[in-house]
Amino acid sequence: MYRIGIDLGGTKTEGVLLDGSHDAVKRKRVPTPKNSYGKILDTIASLADELSRGIQDFSVGVCTPGAVSRASGLVTNSNTRCLAGRPLKRDLEDRLGRKIAMENDANCFAVAEATLGSARGFSFVFGVIMGTGVGGGIAIDGKIHRGRSNMAGEWGHHTLHPGGNPCYCGRAGCAETYLSGPALEGRWLELTGRHQALPEIVRSLDDPAGRQFKDDWLENFGLGLANVVDILDPDVIVLGGGLSNIDFLYTEGRESVREKVFSDLADTPVLKNLLGDSAGVFGAALLD
Repeated sequence: MYRIGIDLGGTKTEGVLLDGSHDAVKRKRVPTPKNSYGKILDTIASLADELSRGIQDFSVGVCTPGAVSRASGLVTNSNTRCLAGRPLKRDLEDRLGRKIAMENDANCFAVAEATLGSARGFSFVFGVIMGTGVGGGIAIDGKIHRGRSNMAGEWGHHTLHPGGNPCYCGRAGCAETYLSGPALEGRWLELTGRHQALPEIVRSLDDPAGRQFKDDWLENFGLGLANVVDILDPDVIVLGGGLSNIDFLYTEGRESVREKVFSDLADTPVLKNLLGDSAGVFGAALLD
């Protein structure tokens, strides 16, 4: 059986057709329409139609920002605002005339890296997304662990510092408000008065303000993931998103996690992803 995966991203929507050996037969990327639910539906349906042309036996999986509520079937917690409160899965099934699978981007990332990426060979995989936001997904023996309410793995909204930075979710002190790209750029502005993008900031950490910035970052990174390890004790942590390209997270960052874990073993590997920004589309194709 063939598998079609579609990854709905903030700027691009990518589709892939996998054969029975999980090799990519067709791939295509198109821009994601802005602020139009109807055009997003059209884009996903058009990609699925194009990728399935000439084949009969195939599944369709969709990777989307946010989650589909088990209670209502509506999209929740999506930073693509036009999706919020919409029955995206049902509308796509109506449009395509078939059942589809749908998961959030962190879950798709976790299952893709567990099956095809850097976490192959590990049973319990915790996948981390750190970019514009902070999210996570859990894959156990290559299958997504969703939890009772579809929220398993959402470490970005566990409280890192009670009463700390305000978060869009309505609470304060969430990990996302310290470890996302925008949060880190905001902290740099506080310390230096300079508006700079994170890649440029990372090249500017030799002065006292830079060392303070890096120390704070590593402390929060270590604390946030040590909490995850203490509760879940995964076999491996895989980093994804734009911040996964920062090399010191795999050395000093990993050591910060280990220093804070409640164990005398504290040897959880922290690995860089293998699939890059295509993890979502491969994960979507692998959905059951």
